[in-house]
Amino acid sequence: MTEIKLHNTKTRKKEVFTPIDADNVRMYLCGPTVYDRAHLGNARPVVMFDVLNRLLRHVYGTDHVTYVRNFTDVDDKINATAMARKEAGAQGTIEDLVRERSDETIAWYLEDMAALGTDEPDHMPRATEFIPQMVAMIEDLIAKGHAYAAEGHVLFAVESYKEYGALSGRSIDDMIAGARVEVAPYKRNPMDFVLWKPSTDDLPGWPSPWSRGRPGWHIECSAMADELLGSSFDIHGGGNDLQFPHHENEIAQSCCANPDAGFANVWLHNEMLQVEGKKMSKSLGNFFTVRDLLDGHDGQFKVPGEVIRMVFLGTHYRKPMDWTSEKAKDAKSFLQELWTLVSDATATVPSDSVINAVADDLNTPLAISEIHSLASDVKKGKGDAGVLFASLKFLGLFNYAPSISTLGWGPFSEQEHGSAISLARRWMELRNLRDFEAADRLKNAAQQLGVTLKVVKEGGEQSAIAHLDHNVDPTELDAIK
Repeated sequence: MTEIKLHNTKTRKKEVFTPIDADNVRMYLCGPTVYDRAHLGNARPVVMFDVLNRLLRHVYGTDHVTYVRNFTDVDDKINATAMARKEAGAQGTIEDLVRERSDETIAWYLEDMAALGTDEPDHMPRATEFIPQMVAMIEDLIAKGHAYAAEGHVLFAVESYKEYGALSGRSIDDMIAGARVEVAPYKRNPMDFVLWKPSTDDLPGWPSPWSRGRPGWHIECSAMADELLGSSFDIHGGGNDLQFPHHENEIAQSCCANPDAGFANVWLHNEMLQVEGKKMSKSLGNFFTVRDLLDGHDGQFKVPGEVIRMVFLGTHYRKPMDWTSEKAKDAKSFLQELWTLVSDATATVPSDSVINAVADDLNTPLAISEIHSLASDVKKGKGDAGVLFASLKFLGLFNYAPSISTLGWGPFSEQEHGSAISLARRWMELRNLRDFEAADRLKNAAQQLGVTLKVVKEGGEQSAIAHLDHNVDPTELDAIK
């Protein structure tokens, strides 16, 4: 079995990964707060954990991994958006408008992350679906002396947990001196954090023993992880901006609620993302969402999700990543080259060299280097295109469902893609009817207009890929008989 090594933030060293239960490897990723489109930095941990998810399923078996990524749909920013809609005349209660905004944003998020080649987790819980579990955990923490109620709030008493600060390596005194914390008269310690807070009549709220209110951010993940993965599980992670206070507070709550359990054994944190060497910021004009790149923003070319993913894979997750237009161009060029090498191949098994690179603390830059070597061998006639294809799929590249899809790395319109899909569908229908003469005529006509039709075989199923070699005229494609 492949040996996996991961850098554990908790121990500050790279360790051999040993799951609690090899038949059910469990991991949790802190997901988005769903008030707006995901920006490029939000996507980095999603891609990183998708690679880890693929590795774990390869090593332990597809059915022996449980992956949870939550949605935070209780938040002041979501409430503010819903209030603005209501003031603008939108119909429905504030709860209805919050749900509407959350549904809309979650749909955007799933669409954008799918465009980056990421698989959906096994569970994607919404915080609002686990309010009873949060209330129960808070009640338990109060009963055990780790939390206290005050003026409709409930706060966690950080001094009741002696290990507080171990993950981030800070003492409580250091945190008080360096942190911006809400100082309220009902707090016993400035670092005590909110588990429950009251809601005004015009905001969403749920009944509790303390007030009609809503949960604090940190308790949400503790309750959802406990419910779906148990009080002890294998891996927890997110961006390093969550290490403190969010993950520190999760540990405190969960370990005090379940003193005989360990919560997460391994903590993984990815570094932040920059754009052209600078911190991404709206004030600098370099802030953009994943959708901005996919659709083309400010008159720029569209950047396909596969290109974005390739750029992400080129930097180790524990190093700051610099998104540049030059990297995107290089990734696009390399992907085009790879496609010419594997488009007629059938994926077999991924290369051990690629698997071992990913197994060494998700060393995706090394994995991409191995892909270059494999591609070079295939071009020289010494390598196996099927192994190269399988290795790319293992990394989440060229992973097409057995259906009709398009591929192309230019500023293509929805009409161009739509016509190409329709053409590929007609071609597959002719092939399925075994009318190969008509299928070949259609394929040749499409080629003359700039669309290459390919069949990709995997697991006994076939996918049709329409590759747009350059901009095409949708009307001409539709007219092909």
